[in-house]
Amino acid sequence: MELQALPSRIGQVRRIVSAQLRYWHLDPLIDRAALGVTELLTNVHQHAQPDKMCTVEIELLLDRLKVSVRDHDPRLPVVADVEDADAFATCGRGLAMVAAVSESWGARPDGESGKVVWFTLPTPMAARAAAARPPQRAAVEKPARRFTEVGPGVDLRRPEHAPARSAVVG
Repeated sequence: MELQALPSRIGQVRRIVSAQLRYWHLDPLIDRAALGVTELLTNVHQHAQPDKMCTVEIELLLDRLKVSVRDHDPRLPVVADVEDADAFATCGRGLAMVAAVSESWGARPDGESGKVVWFTLPTPMAARAAAARPPQRAAVEKPARRFTEVGPGVDLRRPEHAPARSAVVG
């Protein structure tokens, strides 16, 4: 989804990401994914130039969830050294928190102007199995039977006179 990274939109994006993860049966990942996307969007709001437009993507890969935020600022983020940071600081720890809650994270240039900052979370085995199962149908339709009109003198026991059969794949 494309949006302007404003504080009023960050909560909305968190709810959208959470709803998508529930749909994918990845409820155990909701808190960490919501925290990570919040931190990445906050960084866009605080640091991105020339504008605050960005794109949030979530991808369910084979064994992990990937969350990425793309913006128009080519400057790559710098992780603050936690040991040198003020213990009472109210900002500057966003990427350190993303690193702490994720399996992996990174940043890369995106074209001539812009970058992508991403993180991954491992998916639980049960969630992968549930997501791989096809959805259950509420009702099963039976295919209509076809009848062939047979004239006099046709012996249906002989193969050359038997009506053609078709397999219905459902």
